[in-house]
Amino acid sequence: MTIAERLRDSLGATSDTELLVGDMVERDPAQGVPAAVLVAVTDRREPGVILTVRREHLRTHAGQIAFPGGRIDPGEDAIAAALREAHEEILLEPAAVEVVGVADAYRTVTEYVVTPVVGVIPPDLPLQPHEHEVADWFEAPLRFLLDPSNQQRRSALFQGRERHYYEIDWNGRRIWGATAAMIVNLARRLKWS
Repeated sequence: MTIAERLRDSLGATSDTELLVGDMVERDPAQGVPAAVLVAVTDRREPGVILTVRREHLRTHAGQIAFPGGRIDPGEDAIAAALREAHEEILLEPAAVEVVGVADAYRTVTEYVVTPVVGVIPPDLPLQPHEHEVADWFEAPLRFLLDPSNQQRRSALFQGRERHYYEIDWNGRRIWGATAAMIVNLARRLKWS
């Protein structure tokens, strides 16, 4: 079975664990800004996931690790937006992505409702970070990211309330917040072994 087939089968399965819906569950999810990210899984014996490091000067989530992605423009669906944003941010050609499906939407603290689009890409593509948006990109092992023992639950005060979030530390890179939550949801759905 190919990586794409395994991912496609898993995305269609029902999760036996509760999925995370978002950071601001008390707000109406219909009022969030629609966005999409690309979860680009490399087609290799031990698959990896492409992640970006956002530039420090950005208005939101500055310096954080994220999937390539952004707002869904008028006339686009989540898949088109995720592919467009990945091309803009790291020069990932849309034709190089075998889209296998969409995962569960997640509502961020900045009130975006983000749909993860899962796709398989060839390994070792010559990706380049967008000079104004992306400081760097890297590939983290899929197995490591999906392993629940690497997903640490943390808490912090935000807008007068204690908020819980997940954090994954891979090789000194702190993956946390919405990106980590979407990885946790994928782990609960994919059952990668």
